[in-house]
Amino acid sequence: MQFTVAIDGPAAAGKGTLSRAVAEKFGFAHLDTGSLYRAVGVKAEAEGRDPITVAQTLCSEDLARDDLRTLEAGQAASKVAVIAEVRHALLQFQRDFARRDGGAVLDGRDIGTVICPQAEVKLFVTASAEVRAHRRWLELGGDEAQVLAEVRARDDRDMNRADAPLRPAEDAVQIDTSDMSIEAAVAAACEVIAARIAQGPQG
Repeated sequence: MQFTVAIDGPAAAGKGTLSRAVAEKFGFAHLDTGSLYRAVGVKAEAEGRDPITVAQTLCSEDLARDDLRTLEAGQAASKVAVIAEVRHALLQFQRDFARRDGGAVLDGRDIGTVICPQAEVKLFVTASAEVRAHRRWLELGGDEAQVLAEVRARDDRDMNRADAPLRPAEDAVQIDTSDMSIEAAVAAACEVIAARIAQGPQG
């Protein structure tokens, strides 16, 4: 069975946690597409290499780095994600993953709009900038005001880039997690997915 769940949203909205839970619930494979951009950004900065070349030669070992969840890695990812050639280099990898047998959940910022516009289910997971910054601060520490400023700067960069800006697909179901527990968000997502599966293949 080929069944794609596309989950988009801004940083620290909870889409990663939600995506992993949904994938486990339905037995689907999961890909955090942000990790691809984080790996490219971190490797390019660390080695002083061209991000396009890094993206074209990315391998599984690069995705296993232990420094991909830092705030710095997120900023590096946002910077290389605006480069059209980097996005193009990673496009086919993501699309092949999405149509693998057994179903797949992909989370990122342009899955429902660019990578998998024909996905069976599209979700857009969001929350206020203040809530997202507080979550990231609890995870990483530091100066909470600075974390908020960086979250807002990243939102601005992601939403206003020329290539594949962050925005909900027209047919995406939006889930605002500002005042939701992760359990409630997962339940809401699973309800949408289960209803779509029950409909069967679409013509």
